[in-house]
Amino acid sequence: MVRTREVGTLWIGGELSWMEQVCLKSFVDKGQKITLFQYENIPNVPEGVLCRDGREVLDTDDFIKYEKKNSYALFADLFRLHMIRRFPGMIWIDTDVYCHRPMTYDSDYVMGFELPGERRVNNAVLGLPADSDMLCQMLDFTGDRFAIAPFLPPKVRRGYEEARDAGQPVHVSQQPWGVWGPLMVTHYTHALGLADKVQPMDAFYPVPFPDRRLFMRRAGMVDDVLTENTTALHVWASNKRQLGNFHNGLPPKGSFFDRIVTQHHIVPGSAPIGSRGKTSFDGGLIYELDQDAVETFADLTGAAPGFALAAHNRFDCAIQVFSLDPKGNFTENPPEWIDGYVGFLTENGVEPERIRIIRTQKEVRPVDVLCNLSGYGDRFKVSGVKPFLESCLHSDTRLFMDIRKGSGGFPLLRGYGTNRQISTRVEDGKDVLRVIMTPNPPKADESEGDWAEIAPRLAGPEGFFRAGPEGHSFLYMPRSKDTLVVTFDNLDIAMNKRDDRRPWGFSLIKEQGWSMLGVLAGGWTWYRNPWVAEQFDELRDSGFFREFGRVVFYGASMGGYAACAFCPASPGAEVVAISPQSTVDKSVVPWETRYRVVWDRDFSGPYGDAAQVSVAARRVSILYDPYSELDAAHARRFTNPNVAHLRTPLMGHRLGSSLNQMGVLSTIILKALSGDLTSQEFYRILRARKDFPRYQRELFNRALEKGHTDLARRLGAYILARNSNRAVRLKLAQIEADATASVR
Repeated sequence: MVRTREVGTLWIGGELSWMEQVCLKSFVDKGQKITLFQYENIPNVPEGVLCRDGREVLDTDDFIKYEKKNSYALFADLFRLHMIRRFPGMIWIDTDVYCHRPMTYDSDYVMGFELPGERRVNNAVLGLPADSDMLCQMLDFTGDRFAIAPFLPPKVRRGYEEARDAGQPVHVSQQPWGVWGPLMVTHYTHALGLADKVQPMDAFYPVPFPDRRLFMRRAGMVDDVLTENTTALHVWASNKRQLGNFHNGLPPKGSFFDRIVTQHHIVPGSAPIGSRGKTSFDGGLIYELDQDAVETFADLTGAAPGFALAAHNRFDCAIQVFSLDPKGNFTENPPEWIDGYVGFLTENGVEPERIRIIRTQKEVRPVDVLCNLSGYGDRFKVSGVKPFLESCLHSDTRLFMDIRKGSGGFPLLRGYGTNRQISTRVEDGKDVLRVIMTPNPPKADESEGDWAEIAPRLAGPEGFFRAGPEGHSFLYMPRSKDTLVVTFDNLDIAMNKRDDRRPWGFSLIKEQGWSMLGVLAGGWTWYRNPWVAEQFDELRDSGFFREFGRVVFYGASMGGYAACAFCPASPGAEVVAISPQSTVDKSVVPWETRYRVVWDRDFSGPYGDAAQVSVAARRVSILYDPYSELDAAHARRFTNPNVAHLRTPLMGHRLGSSLNQMGVLSTIILKALSGDLTSQEFYRILRARKDFPRYQRELFNRALEKGHTDLARRLGAYILARNSNRAVRLKLAQIEADATASVR
């Protein structure tokens, strides 16, 4: 009987790239059970992969690295030994090991030679008896982090011995790469006479390290070296450097990598190669974004196509490229890079109408992400970027910029916001720092000052306007005493991104004759300034909320959190929240990887954990996408009996924007605020999504991910009969091409 084996692996360091995704997914698709151990939530693990807490194996926060390469491979070398002991029979695989066919080895010894000559044994695939001498001896050896390995070259050992005798022993993190990995495994294999237990090279390493770039060439070249012995195929994560430097972090077209991501329905543009060791690539900047919504991405210099593609895939944002000369002036003839940039985006599924070339200053508007890589402040004078700092930034913009030491870039940026260094490189003998800048909150003489003039007029003699710290304010506009709607908004968005310069829902609420209390924040504060809580306490204690027949709290994302969190000020109120967070307290939701800007805020107190305190409401309606993992995790924390979970599948975190594009947002919100939105009515209205291109595309992709190719064909034909969805058309063509190739 064939022995069914489970494989296990570990990931530390944020989101997975497409390389890890396709390798993990290959085991799922080939029917081999795979467990991914993790120490924090990883948001983009392929479906079907089992996730478990790494502390079941090693309960530690000491994730040691090979310091010279800034790599967690050292900790992974240690972790796999403990995993094999903790879970007998489980085979370790690195996250860059692809399942060519399931491993069904009878023996608990599962390891392979990686080079000709049958000497060196790699540990990318490793299985050992849990009680074996080899495992016990390796665990003993790794128990001493200053041990001097007997298998190191004599000269190296002597140097370590001298350092030890001088009272300065060399820590394992400073020792050669592989000292707890292939070097150690090779030593103990031969020392214990276990070479006969090792699989031949073609089992796991038919493409050895010196030939690793074969995976980036024509797919058939890899096929030529695979044999009937090949099961798990090591595709070498070290290829990431080449992929990042020369292929925008994506699989080269026609390569083995390209073929397998297509076969396993992985979208590389959504998870580009971000870095390798201490080298960062532009696509990896997507992992630095702390925004939950991006509507417009702008590139001044053409050095961030991978980042632009990743942002589009994640947020469905529009992309702008600027036609500028080296001085930062607009030019009638676009720079040479623009054609290639646009071509790259369209080849990877971006609809041409979502890409816009900006040719004049009149076309410039505030954007959510602004890229100035290898541009003004690096290759060109920093003065070229100044006009765009004036015209493209709002308080939630993120500027990504390369600054050459001595260019004057840092003094310039200090007047606009705060910088965080992402990476450093040396070019022409000078340091070039890559930074992300977060703009300062609006100054008092800008949005806040304008608001201080506008708000009292909106309040009128019967209402009130109260201004507080960090741009927070309360604006009460009295109308009918039947209904009060309490809304939560961002001051900068209200003043700079809306034509009417009014809080969210102003016109809609006014048309109904309802009273409105607008609560605004001067930035992404989650309303956690104590002044906000004090105002709600005062309004509650004064009986303000009791003056109204109905009170409804409304908000989206950050505002959705606030609507749920502050509703106890009016017990019995109703709450309508779109994609809300339950809290951003990392001790409560350690899996929440977004919103770094408020991780240090205090989320305790009577208005703290929205999932708990919203029990004070009569009804809490939460609209969210169940396939948006983090949003769904927050929604699951709302377990009180007054909660109605209204699911909007495949709409993403920005489902409010999607519902608006579908033309149903106002209808849904109006019914919700009126108290007429039942679950049945909500899902009846939501049927409009069937004709919404984004929903169609996501549904089509999900059918492919699930392996339902025939369903995807029918769905694709349905979609293309109704609109020209380029992404769907390209994937359908690929399905047919694959089908034709398999017949041949």
